[in-house]
Amino acid sequence: MTFSNREFRSVAVLGMGTMGAGIVHVLAASGREVVALEADEARSRYGMDALTRFLDEGVKRGKTTPEARAQVLARVRTTTSVAALTGVDLVIEAISEDIEVKKSVLTAVAAVVDADTPICTNTSALSVTELAAALPHPQRVAGLHFFNPAPLMRTVEIIAALQSSQELIERMETFVDSLHDKVAVVVKDRPGFLINALLLPYLNDVIAEYDDELATAEDIDLALQLGLGYKTGPLAMLDMIGLDVHLRATEAAHQATGDARYAPPPLLRQMVAAGQLGTKSGNGFRNSDTITSKDS
Repeated sequence: MTFSNREFRSVAVLGMGTMGAGIVHVLAASGREVVALEADEARSRYGMDALTRFLDEGVKRGKTTPEARAQVLARVRTTTSVAALTGVDLVIEAISEDIEVKKSVLTAVAAVVDADTPICTNTSALSVTELAAALPHPQRVAGLHFFNPAPLMRTVEIIAALQSSQELIERMETFVDSLHDKVAVVVKDRPGFLINALLLPYLNDVIAEYDDELATAEDIDLALQLGLGYKTGPLAMLDMIGLDVHLRATEAAHQATGDARYAPPPLLRQMVAAGQLGTKSGNGFRNSDTITSKDS
């Protein structure tokens, strides 16, 4: 397949959760028109509210201007209709980490966009090759993995599925380079890709250490921030990512590899079952209401 010379001026983002809203922000700030698809109006409003709060905080901190804030919001249009994506230059999927749900939504989107429109998934651990196999023209499918929060994290993994054309990968590299302060890293389609293949076991180990009462959540984060030079402590990072998101990612990597390092710690499962999901639920590891499994 030869792709058109379109410059990806209009981009569809599927999903307006925390990650989706962040990707919308990045794209709109780069001057692109964005069509954000959600299942219903309530979820669209949630995403737009999150985007607006992030922009407002940027204005407050002097990181952006009121004029730039207004321009970003003006470039974003939300919809609940797949048909509204007709004619977009690029699709980026950022919905639930459930491969069957992703296949269903992407199949519907593939039916309305042009045959040479690249379709990218922001999955953090699922097989891009399997997703591509479920879609027509799989050579136009790749992974485009942003990290949370997308407006601040610089790395974007470009995942080459077995079917991805070399032309597509090169065009995605050019696209990422056109985004403000983003750096592309091309990786193979493996469970966890590059960063999460290393990060998921690390976060699981930290959860186990917290559960063993090695130190308080605050002290664990402080020690690893200062000792390793990380900007964010691992437990605060988990709260920001969402414990349910981390659980799904570890489950997918563990199922795909059988590697015990990816097996979700018991406390992680318990907290998700209890609705303690981190920042989005208002409680998580850095919340005083959280208890260890040793206490239960």
